[in-house]
Parts: sequence; structure tokens; C-alpha cells
Amino acid sequence: MSGSLTGIVTHTRKVQSLYKRTLRELENWYADRIAFRYNAVLMRQRFDQNSDIKDLRIAKDLLEKGEAELFNNQHTHPRKFPQSPGGVAFEREVIPPDWVLDYWHPLEKAQYPEYFARRELRKKEFVKMWEEKYGKSSTFTPH
Repeated sequence: MSGSLTGIVTHTRKVQSLYKRTLRELENWYADRIAFRYNAVLMRQRFDQNSDIKDLRIAKDLLEKGEAELFNNQHTHPRKFPQSPGGVAFEREVIPPDWVLDYWHPLEKAQYPEYFARRELRKKEFVKMWEEKYGKSSTFTPH
């Protein structure tokens, strides 16, 4: 389950997440790299000014204000990574089903003799398991 959050998220982790999302939002607003870097340094300065606050009530309040400010300053057309949901290549890779291999030409199958020998054995084992579980079908005849 890598990549998924489980359990309690610490305040530090929430601040780190807010900082990263803020930088991503700055990338949306500033296409020029120099302007982006300048504003990123200013944003880092704002985060560093509040890094030594020990009172969790004040820190939590600052975090909520930061989240609200980020929400209010969202770009109207944010950039998306190609593989991310909403990106141009999201779920583009189509994985062909297994039965497609049955239609390969014999010369293509000859390039992978061990794989196709094992595949034929697995197909026979599957048909045997199916017949034991559901009975023999009169319309189905295996290759």
C-alpha cells in the first residue's frame, strides 16, 4: 500500500504537503522559470517565518489560513502530469487480453517456444479445473 496514507497525519506532514501544493500552484501561475523561482523563494520565506512556532493552536490556525489562501488562489487551468487523472496520457495504455495470444502466427509463437508450451499446459489445466467445477460442456471443445 505504498503511496496511500493510513493512520494519523502529523502537523509537520500537513505543512510539508501544503508547501508542495503551493509550489505546484506557483508553477501554474508563472510559466517563466525566473519568475517562478523568485516567487518560490518568497513563499519559502513565508513558511520559514512560522517554522519555530511551538503553540499548536497558533500553528493549526496558520495551517488552516494557508489552506484557505491556496484554495482561493487556485489557477483556473492547472497543469496536470500526463499520467495523472485528467492528464493527456491517463489510462492510455491498453493491456491486451490473454486470448489475443491464441491468434498469433506460428512463426511468432516459435520465437517463444518455452512460454507457449507452458501456456498450453496452463490452458489444459484450466479446462480440467473448469470441468471438475462446472461439468463438461457439450459445445466447448479445447484445442
